[in-house]
Amino acid sequence: MTLERIAWSGVVLTCLLAALLLVIDGFVGYAGVSVAVGASAAINLR
Repeated sequence: MTLERIAWSGVVLTCLLAALLLVIDGFVGYAGVSVAVGASAAINLR
């Protein structure tokens, strides 16, 4: 695994963790934005 893939994987995992925490706190809209950012970062993992 290259350093680039490791970095993008970190971004995706961070976004998913942030989305989970935002849903727990009741900020569903912001969680959706965080999931969208994570999904767009996941495109770079291909």
